[in-house]
Amino acid sequence: MSDPSPMESVKNTGASSHLTAKRKASEPPEPVDTEKAEASRGTKLRSKTTIDAFFTPSGVRTISQSSQKKQKTGSGASRPTTAIPTATSQRPKLNSIPFSKNALQTSLTDEEKNLLKLECDTLALSWLKLLKDEIRKPYFLDLKRFLWDAGLKSSLDTSPSLQIYPPAKDIYTWSKTPLGKVKAVIIGQDPYHGAGQAHGLCFSVPHGVKIPPSLLNIYQELKTEYPDFIPPKHGNLISWANNGVLLLNTCLTVKAKAAGSHSRRGWERFTEKVIDVVDQYGGANLPNGPNGSESTGIGRGIVFLAWGAWAAERVSKLDKVRYLPFVSFSRTCMMTTNTIPFAHPTIQSKHLILTSAHPSPYSADRGFFGNGHFVKANAWLEERYGPGGRVEWCAL
Repeated sequence: MSDPSPMESVKNTGASSHLTAKRKASEPPEPVDTEKAEASRGTKLRSKTTIDAFFTPSGVRTISQSSQKKQKTGSGASRPTTAIPTATSQRPKLNSIPFSKNALQTSLTDEEKNLLKLECDTLALSWLKLLKDEIRKPYFLDLKRFLWDAGLKSSLDTSPSLQIYPPAKDIYTWSKTPLGKVKAVIIGQDPYHGAGQAHGLCFSVPHGVKIPPSLLNIYQELKTEYPDFIPPKHGNLISWANNGVLLLNTCLTVKAKAAGSHSRRGWERFTEKVIDVVDQYGGANLPNGPNGSESTGIGRGIVFLAWGAWAAERVSKLDKVRYLPFVSFSRTCMMTTNTIPFAHPTIQSKHLILTSAHPSPYSADRGFFGNGHFVKANAWLEERYGPGGRVEWCAL
């Protein structure tokens, strides 16, 4: 969950270390009502101070293993090239995939028209066209029947007696970030379960709502990485969403005052599909390289920021590879100025996956503080997509 305990107190001990989340073959455990449990889950802490250890191991899923060229060394051995992965001819470009919402709605049964009205009305088209088959699967229809019985039927359901958060019209707010423009994904657990807090973006709250402790810690880390950052007086992260950051919770609804209450109902499977879609087409409409050439129409890699064991499990199916990225990063919020170079990669991955402890006050000082994720993300994005690929983290 993004911040399951709104009454927690903020710790700012400032200690920093890197957390490597373990991949688990079994189903994730049931969510709990405190972030303290998140901090105590199966994780290992480790500290590295060398430049080579600046980046944690990153995860990748190559588009085509057979398309990786091999370079022979003097001994006849082979190694992966450092070329940025390219699209396979079998996958259509994002913008060329045909889709008609009217045709979709016409094809629905009467029950599906009722159950899926919210999705047809509020899921942004770039996502709906790639999730249209997913929302018709039996597990998702069962999820919608569960929500229907609870009183959530359409985006117009705003009755105070409906104790489900966020409001129906905001459940898919995350989809307002166009799929082809996604640069980074931040993964939360489930929405805030206090009145007026959740609005469809993980870790974010609407203007006028008290900033949750975990978000205060995120601001503190951002200030450490970018000293000229001025933390805002609000907790609304909509500007990140508008700048290409997908703020995705694993479960998209929750019962009032009951964290994790809608887990294992189907949302986890659905958002796993969302991540799969991002793997294929995230950033497809970003420039094709630092020179700003035309986009490829196929996903060429983005950054995943997975904070806490729960989030790390969400990206565990993205293959991970250890490598030493070439980066140059800036300690200012503006364009790259004073840069610090690092070594070239031994292997070029499709995605950059950054994991650490959760920003909860119960765990932030055990791996979140000092993780450098915002700077690392921008360094990687700028190398792959040019200056336009950077996220304006400080523009809140």
